[in-house]
Amino acid sequence: MVKQSLGPKPIGLPAPAWVVGTYGPDGKANAMTVAWAGIHRSSPPCVGLSIGRSHYTHENILARRAFTVNVASDRHVREVDYFGLVSGRDVDKFAVTDLTPVRSDKVDAPYVAEFPLVLECEVYAEHDAGRTTFFIGEIKDVKADEDVLGEKGLPEPGKVRPLIYGSGLRQYYRLGDHLAPAYSIGRVLETEDN
Repeated sequence: MVKQSLGPKPIGLPAPAWVVGTYGPDGKANAMTVAWAGIHRSSPPCVGLSIGRSHYTHENILARRAFTVNVASDRHVREVDYFGLVSGRDVDKFAVTDLTPVRSDKVDAPYVAEFPLVLECEVYAEHDAGRTTFFIGEIKDVKADEDVLGEKGLPEPGKVRPLIYGSGLRQYYRLGDHLAPAYSIGRVLETEDN
C-alpha cells in the first residue's frame, strides 16, 4: 500500500483529551484541557504533559509543583472542550460548567469530582521545550469511581469511556471496542505456519 506524505504535523493517534487541575495564586481551582500528554514511565509511575508557557496552568504548576490529570467520560465532552477554550485567569471554569472541584488529599491541586478517573501528581521533572514546558508528574495516587473498576480492581477503558482527541482533525471521539489481551495475542504468530 502506498502512503501519502502529509508533511510534519502533530498527528499521533489517538491523543488523550485530559483535563489538568491546578490552583491559582488566589487558591481558586482551575482546569485546562490538554492533548499533548501521556503515560511517561512505570517506576515511579509518571505522566508527561506539554504545556505552553503562556498558559495560566503553566504558571500554576510552576508555583504549586503539583497538578491532577482528570480523565472525563464521553458524556462530558462539552465541559472538556470548554476547559480548553478560555483562560482561568479570566473565567471561573468550574462555575460555568457546574462541575465540582475537590481538593486532592495527596497533592496541592484540585480534581473534578464528576470525572471517573483522576491521577494526583507532583512535579518530578520539567524540561524546557521552547514555547512549552514538558512536565513530568509522579503519580502519587489514582482515584477511580467504583463503577469503572473491573474484575482486577483497575479502571476498564470501556467503563471509563474516555475521550480521544483527533489531532489535526480537531475532533473528539469515543474509545472503540476491546480487541484482544495484551502481552499474549502476539504469541499466536510464533505458532502459525509462515
